[in-house]
Amino acid sequence: MTCRVRGISLTAPLFLLVAIVILQRPALAGADRLQAGLSALSERGIVLHVQNTNEMQGMLSDPNPSLKKGVGNVGIVTYGNDIDWERLAGFSGVSTHIILASGYGAPTSRKFGDHLTPSQATYGGVGNVVIHLVSAYIERSMFYDRVNAAVGRMTFLSDFSANPLYCNFMNAAFCGNPRAASDNTAHAAFPTATWGARFRVQISQALQLQSGVYLTQAGSQYALSQMRSGFKFNGATIDGQAIPLELAWEPHAGKGGVLPGHYKVGFVYDTAPHTSLFEDHDGEVLGLTGAPARVVNGSWSTWVMADQQLIRFAGRGPDAGLTILASAYWNNPRTALRAAQYSFGVMVRGLMKQRPNDMFAFNLAYTRIAHHITRAQKHPLIQQKPGTGSMPIVQEDAFILEALYQIRLLQNITIAPDLQYYIHPNAQRNLRNQWMLGVKTQIKFI
Repeated sequence: MTCRVRGISLTAPLFLLVAIVILQRPALAGADRLQAGLSALSERGIVLHVQNTNEMQGMLSDPNPSLKKGVGNVGIVTYGNDIDWERLAGFSGVSTHIILASGYGAPTSRKFGDHLTPSQATYGGVGNVVIHLVSAYIERSMFYDRVNAAVGRMTFLSDFSANPLYCNFMNAAFCGNPRAASDNTAHAAFPTATWGARFRVQISQALQLQSGVYLTQAGSQYALSQMRSGFKFNGATIDGQAIPLELAWEPHAGKGGVLPGHYKVGFVYDTAPHTSLFEDHDGEVLGLTGAPARVVNGSWSTWVMADQQLIRFAGRGPDAGLTILASAYWNNPRTALRAAQYSFGVMVRGLMKQRPNDMFAFNLAYTRIAHHITRAQKHPLIQQKPGTGSMPIVQEDAFILEALYQIRLLQNITIAPDLQYYIHPNAQRNLRNQWMLGVKTQIKFI
């Protein structure tokens, strides 16, 4: 059976073929010289990165009659450069980092009415331009690496409430950060950034404390006029500061300390103005009188995150074993759409001796909408308000389940068949639940 869907990008298959040719290098002229050149640069402290992530997904269930069943494909190519200036020029503890990106596509979840949580996390933020600046900053390690400071164009959510294990998953409920973390636009999420400074102190071998100050652009963080290319550095739209504090504990449990764990608890307060989603400036339900929305100055979020390896498969690599993951994220319900998000997952890597790098993973996320918003949406006059004939929107809560099997084809290529199930898409009870089947590929060219 063949399926022809408008808008599906051929970039991923082309990237895959090119990557296999380059990485296998059976007789590719100059490949050895290129690899030698990259190795020489690395020895001098200059490291280059080029990676493509592609996520294709199709709907298995029929959506509501007003919507259309379909397929979506999204992807992003990132280009990175890390320079160790101590190796290169003798500047003790100094390094610089820059990340560029270009993206394409649209998520499948929009096709069945979900605008709350994209089914493919790599969607959005790159401004539909060839090259988008994600971040660029300078970093300094001091006092035998016990103190680390960074300043520049930085992505807040890459530093706080982040866990790299979650980006093995495709769904935006998990990848990078809990999706609730980006509800507050004062928190810059990948691939956007703001001016900021971050400080990290290694209190002990297992205990770490970090904080910082990030200049917020809550009113324009995702606006094309300000953030499309990422190269607009003016401060015209800076409207406050976000000040986070996060404590991380990284113990090694089990006999011989072979079971690593990561635990984080954090809090952030920002001074940015936030436009209310449920009330106008007179305290009435937003949308009833036509009055402008109330502006709330300042907001907060807090989180708890954990992952712990419980079983290790000896002789199959340091990451082989069974690991559990859990997170809880809470937002100020007066300024955010999501009041809370909770998730729990399991990852099993190297279950089969013959496939020590393959991984099975499962994750479940529950999202609760702020009760002020649900109550406002249920207001009788809002429900009866004439519109375009579309269904009334009442958002309450939502579940997302994801299961995947990640296959390591080559050292730098993974492919992961992926199954997702949405319960109450868009947190609406009147949208049909949806099964989706897809595949995620990750290719590291350099």
